[in-house]
Amino acid sequence: MPFILATAAYLAGSIPFSFLVAKFFAGKDVRKEGSRNVGATNVVRTAGRVPGAIALVLDLAKGYAAVELARWIISRPDWPFRPDAGGGALQSQAFWIALAGLLAVIGHIYPVWLRFHGGKGVATAAGAFLAMNPVVAGGAAIVFLIVIVATRYVSLASILSAASVPLLFRFFVESAPFWQIVVSIAMSLLVIVRHHSNIARLAQGTERKLGER
Repeated sequence: MPFILATAAYLAGSIPFSFLVAKFFAGKDVRKEGSRNVGATNVVRTAGRVPGAIALVLDLAKGYAAVELARWIISRPDWPFRPDAGGGALQSQAFWIALAGLLAVIGHIYPVWLRFHGGKGVATAAGAFLAMNPVVAGGAAIVFLIVIVATRYVSLASILSAASVPLLFRFFVESAPFWQIVVSIAMSLLVIVRHHSNIARLAQGTERKLGER
């Protein structure tokens, strides 16, 4: 069962919706267009706003679905690990639920269907966080919107909203499970690291703002 959970979460995350949507609507390969990132923002640049919105919703949905699937799997009577107050990560249902979200993000970033060339995981992580805790996801969305309005840098908004998630779990969620916080840190760091080229361009002042081509 744990293997099924992990595999299903990864495969759900690895569905390359941004690639498929851009191909369907514009006949373009986002890996060779624009920023060459397999994500909704690049779909907007290469195929238009409507395809970009569709890709965004689908990428959100697969992160959400991976977490909900994990909840269903661990609720089954044949799930091998029972909650134990003195147990470690394996006995923590919150760990497995959060791990499913992390694996979905890894699947998006390294999709088996595209020879492990994927996106940066922002939308998929957002969907996973929404399923894990809507309050945290809402707080991160507020951070994202504030940064977008103030700077018009999508990458900076993505980085700061991802960085805010573990803090929101720790300080705004009463009795947030320890392992949920730990896995959320890993997920946020993965998203931030995937923005290394954006961070370099932000430092150099060459990063494109929202609406710029």
